[in-house]
Amino acid sequence: MSHTADSPSLTDALAELAAEGALPPPRDAVLAAFRRHLARMQHQLQHAFERDELSGLAAAATLASHMDGVIAALIEYTGAAVLPVAADRMAVVATGGYGRGYLAPFSDIDLLFLTAADPSPQSLAAVEFMLYFLWDLGLKVGHATRSIEECLTEARADATIRTTLLDARCLVGDEAMFLEFRCRYRAQCAEMGAADFIRVKQAERSARHRRYGDSPFLVEPNVKEGRGALRDLHFLHWIASYVFDTDDIRDLLTKEGPFGPMLTLREARHFNRASDFLWTVRFHLHYVAGRPEERLTFDLQPIVGARMGYTRHGVQDGVERFMRHYFLTARDVARLSHVLEPELVRVARGSPAVVAATDEALRQAGLTLADGQLICVDLDAAAQHPMIMLRLMQFARDRHLKIHPLALRSMIRNERSTISLRRDPVAMAMFLDLLCGKDGETGRSDGARWMSLMNETGILSRLVPDWARIVGQMQFDTYHVFTVDEHTIEALRVVSSLERGELTDAAPVASSIVDHLQSRRALYTAVLLHDIAKGRGGDHSVLGAEIALTLCPLFGLSAEETEMVSWLVLHHLLLSQTAFKRDIDDPKTILDLVDTVQSPERLKLLLVLTVADMRAVSPKVWNGWKATLLRELYTRVAEVLAGGLATTERDVRVARAKEAAAERLSDWTAEDINAFLDLGYPAYWLSFDPATHERHGRLVRDARHANAPLSVQHEVLHNRAVTEVTVYAADHAGLFSRIAGALAIAGASIVDARIHTMTNGMALDTFWIQDAAGGIFASPQRLARLSVLIEQALSGRLRMASEIRSLSDALLGQRMRAIHVPPRVVIDNHASNTHTVVEVNGRDRPGLLHDVTAAITDQGMQIASAHVSTYGVRAIDVFYVKDVFGLKIQNERKLENLRQAILQALTGGDQTTPEPDAERGRAKVTAA
Repeated sequence: MSHTADSPSLTDALAELAAEGALPPPRDAVLAAFRRHLARMQHQLQHAFERDELSGLAAAATLASHMDGVIAALIEYTGAAVLPVAADRMAVVATGGYGRGYLAPFSDIDLLFLTAADPSPQSLAAVEFMLYFLWDLGLKVGHATRSIEECLTEARADATIRTTLLDARCLVGDEAMFLEFRCRYRAQCAEMGAADFIRVKQAERSARHRRYGDSPFLVEPNVKEGRGALRDLHFLHWIASYVFDTDDIRDLLTKEGPFGPMLTLREARHFNRASDFLWTVRFHLHYVAGRPEERLTFDLQPIVGARMGYTRHGVQDGVERFMRHYFLTARDVARLSHVLEPELVRVARGSPAVVAATDEALRQAGLTLADGQLICVDLDAAAQHPMIMLRLMQFARDRHLKIHPLALRSMIRNERSTISLRRDPVAMAMFLDLLCGKDGETGRSDGARWMSLMNETGILSRLVPDWARIVGQMQFDTYHVFTVDEHTIEALRVVSSLERGELTDAAPVASSIVDHLQSRRALYTAVLLHDIAKGRGGDHSVLGAEIALTLCPLFGLSAEETEMVSWLVLHHLLLSQTAFKRDIDDPKTILDLVDTVQSPERLKLLLVLTVADMRAVSPKVWNGWKATLLRELYTRVAEVLAGGLATTERDVRVARAKEAAAERLSDWTAEDINAFLDLGYPAYWLSFDPATHERHGRLVRDARHANAPLSVQHEVLHNRAVTEVTVYAADHAGLFSRIAGALAIAGASIVDARIHTMTNGMALDTFWIQDAAGGIFASPQRLARLSVLIEQALSGRLRMASEIRSLSDALLGQRMRAIHVPPRVVIDNHASNTHTVVEVNGRDRPGLLHDVTAAITDQGMQIASAHVSTYGVRAIDVFYVKDVFGLKIQNERKLENLRQAILQALTGGDQTTPEPDAERGRAKVTAA
């Protein structure tokens, strides 16, 4: 049994109690002594750990050792209090993580009360006494009381129990009996064989990865159960222990497998370093959270990173450096699994069934088949001839074969040798073929699969050194789900899905044009490099375009393709920024885009790249509304590039819009039709499609006939994944802001808005909304409540400030508040010929649009349109505004006042939200 330096203090305390009175000492007094000892022990350990006197692994071992002393003292006291006369042969055994000799601050303590035969009632009473004592100490105890025979029977039937018993460690009691059990248990394991055990553990691991994330690069990882986390190291320990009857993974250094050493010294160091780092992170997580927290969430990442000493270096924040270290460690764990697991499986199952090559091509390539999977004839060949690794992947793709785990193991161990291939034109041609080439049978491409494999093995970072700088690189926000390298590979996967026709419903235009591109190699390379300069400071698009000019010739691309890739990387955000932040009904928006794009082929490539980039960010980023905006923008720019109707022919477009509206209102009298056509200014007719004009017309006529001061209409647009809300009311100060506040209270998220004042002085404001999850706001009950809230807001009966404040408190938790979003206001007088464009960046929260628009109207500005985008917790809202005279705001003092007012709304809104009576300033418009 393990004793610690602190154990005598507990023994001394118990001895003092015994000297003071009756034997054994009363339970309450003993319990108090144990509590004091536990508190002192845990405080001393935490103090030593937080002063960096102990690493995570050492702290976990020390805590387990301390707990050994506590259990031993409790057994001694129990023997005196409950079993003064020796009864059954019994051993108290630590199992699970505690059995391995490691404990986290809030870990469960797993105990097995092992007996030689069925326990007597006296022994069961002693066990019950100990368990209640441990529970009264506040410890979480997992327990079982079994005889040796029961343990063997249960282990034979249940792989989970078999796994638990692998880590069994005798704490106190009959050690001879425990050794008898251990010998019989190990003999039973050998009799059953390791193959079935490994198969069960692999299935458990796969299920665990599906639950906690199949990628080791999720930005909020689980440090215990996630892929590349501690449990994956435990998995390797279990199968190594089962196969070789060893308690320490380092014992494999001295063991030879069928295909070389089981573990190299370098790999053993990686294993210990990864284990120590993950245990350190886990200890900090437990201490910071004050509970057994295993998920490294956004709010905890900066705290844990700071506690571990990560500070800002250059352009990279301390938290980003910390998380990159975490992800690189997770990658090392994944690689260790690929290295060690195949060899352990071979020891358990025997050598692979190697068959003669099916044809001359395989034989000449130095490849063969084993277990139906592709493998090198000589597994050591990659060290001297690294090109064989690229050839292996090409054959696997072309023949639709899996790569043998032993071949993957060889690739990881020899990835450094691929450095010599960086300037080898043959090797780089093979690399480019794996990126964007198609297999010989189906004509399909799956570049993401091979880039992912090269990334996981480390080959990609050796071939393309710039790639190594984005491996594990995260952005500390809630918008990006993956690290930069994983996001890039996911974008490649999206392009392949587009080519296979799997996204025709989600992205019909991109799906229809992807097969007609003239620069397919340039597209795939641009996707690979579009974020290659992330994390370097400065504009990653500009820096990435320069890197592309260097890398593309090395890949074997022509000068024309190189120029195209560089241009695409430089402008890869252009379409999304224009679609979501600019008014695409403004002719200047389209003409500026045409001037930049210049050719239909560039436009097609840019659209496919944009779709891939957006869909690869997060499953929640892409939705029907964003797809619609991109599609409309693409169509308008393509029309101009093809020599169609010029965007400047405004009068012609207005006339056509009116004709289309009149046709749809053919059941009206000519008087009613003309009355409606005279209501809208040109900007109104250019802002909507004929179907919307028809809905507006019927709404306006019904309101006029009913003398209704307020009309609210909602239309669920399933094809756009939004609900359109139209408000027709008398124009007055703060109208837009009050409606925005009501929509926020109703739980709606505004994604776009158009504000029009008609020639009769009435306002016709249109909002496109979704629910908080990005879905359609379609529930009849919610829509009815929304209409009521708008009416209450405009009549002044809704207490906007308190409602929004309570909503913010409920929705914004500590996890989201950890993300710092600096407020920013950008005013642009060049993006539009007729409006001043105001871009607002800040933390998203309920009522943000209400506060910002109130600030704008308070400055005497009128809002023509609002374009709302949300990126995780960051909101980017763009407003097209004019002054009270319908002109651009040119006065610098007014612009500065406007900027300061919006900044005040951004920074003050987290605490307070202005009451509706503080709103004013939406000027009544007489001309649009």
